[in-house]
Amino acid sequence: MIDFFVEMFSFPFMVRAFIVGTLIALCSSVLGVSLILKRYSMIGDGLSHVGFGAIAIAKVLNVDPLAACIPVVTASSILLLWLKSSSKIKGDAATALISTTALALGVMVISVTTGMNTDVCNYLFGSILSMSRTDVHLSIGISIAVIVLFILFYNRIFAVTFDETFAAATGTKIKVFNLLIAILTSLVIVVGMRMIGALLISSLIVVPALGAMRVCKRFKSVVIVSAIISVLCLWCGLIVSYQAAFPTGASIVCCDLIVFAVLTIVSKVRAR
Repeated sequence: MIDFFVEMFSFPFMVRAFIVGTLIALCSSVLGVSLILKRYSMIGDGLSHVGFGAIAIAKVLNVDPLAACIPVVTASSILLLWLKSSSKIKGDAATALISTTALALGVMVISVTTGMNTDVCNYLFGSILSMSRTDVHLSIGISIAVIVLFILFYNRIFAVTFDETFAAATGTKIKVFNLLIAILTSLVIVVGMRMIGALLISSLIVVPALGAMRVCKRFKSVVIVSAIISVLCLWCGLIVSYQAAFPTGASIVCCDLIVFAVLTIVSKVRAR
């Protein structure tokens, strides 16, 4: 067993994957709790599609994909928030409108240029082999910023998540903190796409939080348990991916789903 881990961590790409993956798992899990409770869980899926469209255009223009994705996805998160609050377009319709438009644009750009090459597929489905040093440094910086901001504004985010009316009465600027949650989510989506993939990153945000909600009732305990589930499942997924040569993103999400199923059974047994 020790020899196995020594061999695995002798590869620099595995070390990078564990470091970056752990930070991404922490960020996505803590934000996922607020997104689910605010009924914004589909925003992750929508923004990941936007990210794919931005990557496709960046590849054509020969621009660094992550650097191009950050402003585009962040702007899209602000637009989604505005559309959700408008009287004309409500709920998931806004997410569907933005995500399908971006996805269609990305597919069109790819089809008339390079085609669906390996690098584009890496962004769609994730790949730990494709992470460069620049990707790692950018991912670490953004992940640390997200975690620090969440901790600093934890009380405000908690208030906005559960009762916006009460939060407004206490002087909390609801629009500002809703915007903060949306922007932090967009940053996590961008840094997570390289490893988990644009099509699976939303699962990393939603599934651990749903699993934690099966066994915990308090917001703080749900956040902590969600973070633990997300990190442990990411580690297990990376190990399975390395050992069995399975796709990284799919392995991690499958581990999350298994834990979710187990916790669902546990919660039903406890209820009886």
